Amino acid sequence: MLSVSINTFIKDYSKAISEGYAAVFAGAGLSQSSGYLNWKELISPLAQRVGLDIQKEHDLISIAQYFFNEEGNRNNINQLILNSFNMATSENANLDMLTRLPISTYWTTNYDELIEDGLRKNFRKPDIKVTQKNLATNLHDRDAVVYKMHGDVRNPDDAILIKDDYETYAQKHPLFTTALQGDLISKTFLFIGFSFEDPNLDYILSRIRVLLGEDVRNHYCFLEEIKNNGDEVEYAYNKTKQELRIKDLKRYGIQTVLLDDYSQITVILENIEKNYKLNNIFVSGSISKYDNVWTKEKVNYFTYNLSKALVSCDFKIISGVGSKIGDNIINGALDEIINNKYRHIDEHLCLRPFPQFASNVNDDLTKLWNNYRVNMITESGIVIFIFGNKNIDGKCVDADGVIKEFGIAKIYNKYIIPVGSTGYASEYIYSQVKKNIKSSYPYLEPYIEKLGIEQDSDNLISLLIDIVTELRKNIILI
Repeated sequence: MLSVSINTFIKDYSKAISEGYAAVFAGAGLSQSSGYLNWKELISPLAQRVGLDIQKEHDLISIAQYFFNEEGNRNNINQLILNSFNMATSENANLDMLTRLPISTYWTTNYDELIEDGLRKNFRKPDIKVTQKNLATNLHDRDAVVYKMHGDVRNPDDAILIKDDYETYAQKHPLFTTALQGDLISKTFLFIGFSFEDPNLDYILSRIRVLLGEDVRNHYCFLEEIKNNGDEVEYAYNKTKQELRIKDLKRYGIQTVLLDDYSQITVILENIEKNYKLNNIFVSGSISKYDNVWTKEKVNYFTYNLSKALVSCDFKIISGVGSKIGDNIINGALDEIINNKYRHIDEHLCLRPFPQFASNVNDDLTKLWNNYRVNMITESGIVIFIFGNKNIDGKCVDADGVIKEFGIAKIYNKYIIPVGSTGYASEYIYSQVKKNIKSSYPYLEPYIEKLGIEQDSDNLISLLIDIVTELRKNIILI
């Protein structure tokens, strides 16, 4: 086949994200949803000024050069960039997901600041590289590097736009070329926001070919499949041209994912995000009163070793540090991380202890706790419920916080695993899940009976490991 299937791409790119070698290369199309111009729209005023019809032209970079030749300076071009990329923007779901995912490398030919703004919005710290001097320094505690290889709206004088800029790029920006070469060899790129009419793509591909020769790895790009609008001759011609283009992209290691419509990209990225989050498990539970079956020693043993086993299987545990359970979850995870995971704590453990008072007198602590719960659960793909009781006026009752977390997990369509045999709120959640298992929780059908009766700690841990590894293995596809 000329192109790769959507599901093949989802599997490969999800794996690249999980294993830390995914990268993004963003073109102008990615910014369009935010309200910015595409290349034709950007260059159109320049074409008019030199007497050309933008609809009849394909070499857009040459138009910018013609304008520069006529004007003799870049003042109007710089003003065009400033005016075009300093404006209020709209929501951009694709950009939001791409900056929310744990991708650490972003390359772009765009002048706008959407990628770095998206990273900050998602509480990730960008290290932005616009000039060669930037490459020599690293921002402390960064989460991602953004390479703006064609410049930035804040410095339009240095933007790569006219033909002169492209032709002298390798000589004037050799360190960017070297950095790109290293990433193309070591990472799997998603080229997104490029089209046949984007002049940047051809220049980038020619650089890749020169840089890598035959030493290429698989990268991916999206293209919209040619539509038949009734003119059979034109359709056949455009179809042939697209097939030739797809074959040509393979010379650079770029595999094409053909789409019926570019709107599919959002659904594809949503599935990739879901697959990544299957590595993250939120453990919900608390305990204030022990009993003859679940003694303090047995609860400690079970929660400690459950956490240890999950980390051993390369899951990341998210915990709100529930009463008398959280410490065991932390210690079990840390034991495995320190001894067998090269002390990579952040990769395997995320702690979100609930605040005990509002820092602002106007804050409502109940709302604050609810926001904490939503944040933790949305970052996870799987939620395990264990125990769940608390003391109120000397009486042991089901923990309402655990039940609230069940409600949130349902709203956000998480995989829910209630260990009913641990009792209390988890037993209640188990009864609700069992009642609706065929319609809402079919993945639990082979395990549901044991989840309700198994009380041996080691057997229960093995059962939970079987469930979560099976869920992770069955990657979400379209």
